[in-house]
Amino acid sequence: MNSTEKNINLPGLLNLFVVYIVWGSTYLAIRVAVQEDGGFAPFILGFSRVIVAGTLLILWGVLRKERLKPNRQETITLVVSGLTLWVGGNGLVSWAEQRANSGLAALIIAATPIWVAIVEAMIDRKLPTLRMTAALLIGFGGIAVLTTPTLRQGVRADIISIVAILLAGLSWGIGSVVQSRRPVALTSVVSAGYQQLIGAIGFGFVILLLGETWSMPSPGVWLAWGYLVIFGSLFAFTAFIRALNLLPTKIVMTYPYVNPVIAVFLGWLILKEAVTPWTLAGAALVLLGVAGVFYERARLERAH
Repeated sequence: MNSTEKNINLPGLLNLFVVYIVWGSTYLAIRVAVQEDGGFAPFILGFSRVIVAGTLLILWGVLRKERLKPNRQETITLVVSGLTLWVGGNGLVSWAEQRANSGLAALIIAATPIWVAIVEAMIDRKLPTLRMTAALLIGFGGIAVLTTPTLRQGVRADIISIVAILLAGLSWGIGSVVQSRRPVALTSVVSAGYQQLIGAIGFGFVILLLGETWSMPSPGVWLAWGYLVIFGSLFAFTAFIRALNLLPTKIVMTYPYVNPVIAVFLGWLILKEAVTPWTLAGAALVLLGVAGVFYERARLERAH
């Protein structure tokens, strides 16, 4: 079933609500978990999260006697989505948040629907319409407003970390398109478990490549890690996969509207991260661009 053939339904919306709330708070948890004093190395954080959560999800599938063996096409989907969603998406965000504020990271990731529109246009081999192009330019203009002034406003970010977050959004967009267009006929729990175990393998290669080393995290960091495993990896990621299978992609990809609001608020409240007029203006442009993408896609679907 293609994403355009899926109807809005209550189970899908409930799963999306979980994604809205939990993932908005995980940016703060990641920022705490990779802090310089007593924090995890970023890709070790990713590996430890997904190896635990993925194993628990697969064990749950075994206990429930769910189908565990994917076919060849499903395996390809799981590998591609597992690597892009976890190593490319979550891993790069974790790496960038060593330097970038959690709210800024969430605001840049808010452009993910724009990446989805670009990826789908490339797959479909169709040039974007003028309205779509305008929406994309507005969204990227918002990213420029967000990032350029903040380097002068004392926000903990640099060019490399910003680029990493942009690439994370692109990677997450690719994984989301693959997951939605090639759904796997496994339960959401088993599918999420395999994706996270595949992500663990990818994280392992990156750890070896970068030479990250283990050091004992502080108690507060362990609490953040536990929150990421239980809520971010087990509950919310499974809900995300289920929502992609139940709802149109364009509806699921509205989560970046809500996540930055929660992330910026929590970053300001708990970590005293700065919220400047530039932050608000850039966020407004990004969300306006995302809204334009959704509006134009809906218009094109109605036209067909």
